Amino acid sequence: MSPKDESPKANRRQFLGGVIAAGAATASAITPRISNAADAPAAGEHNHAEHERAPAALPPNGQTIAAETMAPPPLPRLGGRAGSDFMVDVIKTLGIKYLPANCASSFRAIHESLINYGGNTMPEYVSCMHEESAAGMAHGYFKATGKPLITLCHGTVGLMHATMGVYNAFCDHVPMIIMGGNDADAATRPPGVPTIHSAQDINAIVREFTKWDDTPTSLQHFAQSFVRGYKIAMTPPYGPVAISLDAGLQQEPIKPHHAGEALYIPKYVPTSPPQGDSGAVKEAARILVDANNPVIVADRAARTPAAIGLLVELAELLQARVVDLGNRMNFPNTHYLTSPPGVTNAADAILGLEMTDFWATINAYTDNGQHGIGENNRKARPDVRLISIGAATVPTRANYQQFQRFQYVDVDMAADAEATLPALIEAVKSALNSARKDAIVKRGEAARKAYAEYMARTRQEAALAWDASPISTARLCMETYAQIKHMDWSLVASEGNVSNWPQRLWAMEKHHHSLGRSGGYGVGYGAPASVGGALGNRDLGRFSVSIQSDGDLMFAPGVLWTAAKHKIPLLSVMHNNRAYHQEVMHVQRLANFRDRPSNNGGDSGPIGTSIMNPDIEYHELAKSMGWWAKGPIKDPAQLAPALKEAIEVVKSGHPALLNVWTQPR
Repeated sequence: MSPKDESPKANRRQFLGGVIAAGAATASAITPRISNAADAPAAGEHNHAEHERAPAALPPNGQTIAAETMAPPPLPRLGGRAGSDFMVDVIKTLGIKYLPANCASSFRAIHESLINYGGNTMPEYVSCMHEESAAGMAHGYFKATGKPLITLCHGTVGLMHATMGVYNAFCDHVPMIIMGGNDADAATRPPGVPTIHSAQDINAIVREFTKWDDTPTSLQHFAQSFVRGYKIAMTPPYGPVAISLDAGLQQEPIKPHHAGEALYIPKYVPTSPPQGDSGAVKEAARILVDANNPVIVADRAARTPAAIGLLVELAELLQARVVDLGNRMNFPNTHYLTSPPGVTNAADAILGLEMTDFWATINAYTDNGQHGIGENNRKARPDVRLISIGAATVPTRANYQQFQRFQYVDVDMAADAEATLPALIEAVKSALNSARKDAIVKRGEAARKAYAEYMARTRQEAALAWDASPISTARLCMETYAQIKHMDWSLVASEGNVSNWPQRLWAMEKHHHSLGRSGGYGVGYGAPASVGGALGNRDLGRFSVSIQSDGDLMFAPGVLWTAAKHKIPLLSVMHNNRAYHQEVMHVQRLANFRDRPSNNGGDSGPIGTSIMNPDIEYHELAKSMGWWAKGPIKDPAQLAPALKEAIEVVKSGHPALLNVWTQPR
């Protein structure tokens, strides 16, 4: 938060009085050419000289200025504490540090209470240009800190804007609290736009991809709903919850509660995460110990930093190779048991932890196969035993298909993986015997050799086209890492396909080293999530870096202003390949399959998929919103010096962007 401003303050009435005076002065200064009553047209007549002028050229008159700049007439005093003040009291009990939102009339009452009654602290209002950006910031912030944020949305339209960000959070198991303003009472709501932006049930917009929602009808109801919603959001599997805020409930004075009871705020007590059944845990341990080639696949297994140590302990007990799918930082990629996904093909037992798509672990899908449609082929052994520990099945909905294809498993635990790992570790220790220990030691020796070979191949691949221009994605990533590796860094987002070079070659050992992907794979996540993650890291003293793709930034560029406004230090390194390259490949592949030439659009690149002619000057865009920026960088020799400049800016507490022209992926 910014240092306290000790300058003299005007109260709200004085401030509005100043606006009134300024508006009146401006009105007198630019009065239209009609100077007296004799010159004015009679009622019902037109002044033809004025009428002939284009409407856009008409100077404003006093009435227009008054309507647009002057304060409304003084209203009667409220006559008691506002209901939204009590709402702020409830929110403050949960220690929520920030509230990113785009301002709106439907929640103006709680907005005013937050900044004036609540002192704009816990939570501090973070000004956003778009609701999707606000939700994305909350998403990234949680993954950096483990703490959820609130965002406010304006009725129907604001919640519609936020939906992609909310869906990403739902798919990615990230908690956030979405509060939507709404004028529920049709008899009292203002006509016109406020009615258009209201609904009987605004939560219906996000109901299929939130864990829970409610519409409080009293202040006591709000207190219960907010604490309940926070509790549900923070119970694994984490997820977003929605609360509708009636404008009248926010604005009206606090009334005596029914039966004369005073309002109270329920105490928040965290819910213990669900753990695996003891019998299922023992069966899973037996299968893993008896296996000759067990493999662990981790998706969103590590909710907290502690889970990384637990997973390392389990893997070393079994000398089982580990595939980290990258949606969380689950396992150190410097550990010799780290393995590429292909190792599952030879496994005779696979333990999946918080899997989004177990089916894809043992099957292969070929897009546009021999017969023109997708084809499935099993890649795992027919006798492989499958074990699943994950709480994601608990809130499964019917409509959206983020749960992927159904996959039969031999042992299926609807439980939180991190909470279940300690019991599984103990069960494995109990099941181990001397006969198996020798085989396990040999398996570890083979894993060390395989890891060394894998890393050597990866470094060789990264060296290909090292001096190419535009710059290779390997060089983009590795030059960036070379400048930050001695700091406590955090990769807050890596959107766009850069061939997973950070996950393959950066030394990722801490939970915050990689915050993972978006969950719903919605374009537009990277920029706001990066700013949200950087906001969390700022308070924790970490250095934040993102690999920012071009198309993703253009979905929500306004978040750049938010980062500059709130002095959020972030190094954004552009992966500017000037295209939605995945879609370039989709169109090209279909053209090849259909045996016809692809219309590539000439100098403009493939039609409908390129971002060229004109080329977007991302560095100028960032500068216009208060960032330090440089580019376009096309010569790989210029990349390291530019990175050093940018890093010094970020260290000083400001955001910096490098516009780097890159190879497609």
